[in-house]
Amino acid sequence: MSGKPHGEAPSASAHLQLIHMATAYRLSQALYAAAALQLADHLSAGAKTADELAPAVNAHASSLYRLMRTLASHGVLKQAGRQRFALTPLGEALKTDAAGAASAAVLTLAGPGFWRAWEHFLYSIQTGRTGWEKAWGKPLFEYFAERPAEAALLSATMVAFHGNEPPAVANAYDFSGIDVVVDVGGATGNMLAAILGRHRNVRGILYDLPHVVRDAGDLLKAQGVADRVRVMGGSFFDSVPRGGDVYILSHVLHDWPDQKCIAILSACRKAMEKGKKLVIVEMILPEGDEPHPGKMLDLSMLVGAGGRERTEEEYSALLTKASFSRTSTVATNSPVSVLEASAI
Repeated sequence: MSGKPHGEAPSASAHLQLIHMATAYRLSQALYAAAALQLADHLSAGAKTADELAPAVNAHASSLYRLMRTLASHGVLKQAGRQRFALTPLGEALKTDAAGAASAAVLTLAGPGFWRAWEHFLYSIQTGRTGWEKAWGKPLFEYFAERPAEAALLSATMVAFHGNEPPAVANAYDFSGIDVVVDVGGATGNMLAAILGRHRNVRGILYDLPHVVRDAGDLLKAQGVADRVRVMGGSFFDSVPRGGDVYILSHVLHDWPDQKCIAILSACRKAMEKGKKLVIVEMILPEGDEPHPGKMLDLSMLVGAGGRERTEEEYSALLTKASFSRTSTVATNSPVSVLEASAI
């Protein structure tokens, strides 16, 4: 932020800053093309020219060269001789098997599903309805339920997008002395795995839609916690597994409008004994105009699932309506905070 008083004339470069912001989609699509063509995988063995790569990736050689040259100017590739390009450390992260799943995230977030939904952003602002349903004729989660391959990419994207949060939550919140943690809407178990990895005496229940938890086994095995997790399929609008000491909602409530959130919270409360704890992991929006990643994510929720990011006060109001009392808010070494509530 500039710190200039409101109403002060913009600098001479202000128009260029706005134009740069307005054309950010060009870099987004360049990265999407690189991920879709698996350029990083094809360059993993060493530098190549566009002419050498074009047959392997089914691309027009001259156009591919122009893409690679542009990616090099943004640090994804680097020139290694005349019209030859190699991976940089940034480009290495775009390989399909690279840690962090950036390739899956780029294919999802810059791909046709979200791209077409964002075409209707103005419609969302004007109506309060999702651009996703305008573009695709059905809600986001229904869309992915019908497309297993894209749903798997979406799950990997969530791991990539929120990758540093699970260990931060496991470190910040005290799960010691807990017997069973129920991860409600926990997707493929990334958050639960981090908690169980840090707390060896804790067992877990992973609960999400059947087509979502179907892919959880590999992640849980890779994290060495599969033997302590029971995977269950179902809808948190209908019911939630009983028997937990702590129930977690990690990036669940932000997907939904208030009334749906109250329904989810009420289902959790029905499954919980009085005094048991509910842990909400979300980006808590600060008051005022300070920058925060949750503010742009809030617009994504508007366009996509139809949910929203919220302030601490707004989450407290939802909890009260579902018979919970917020007991604390714990900051983490990541963009998310942990809101703890007690069943009353």
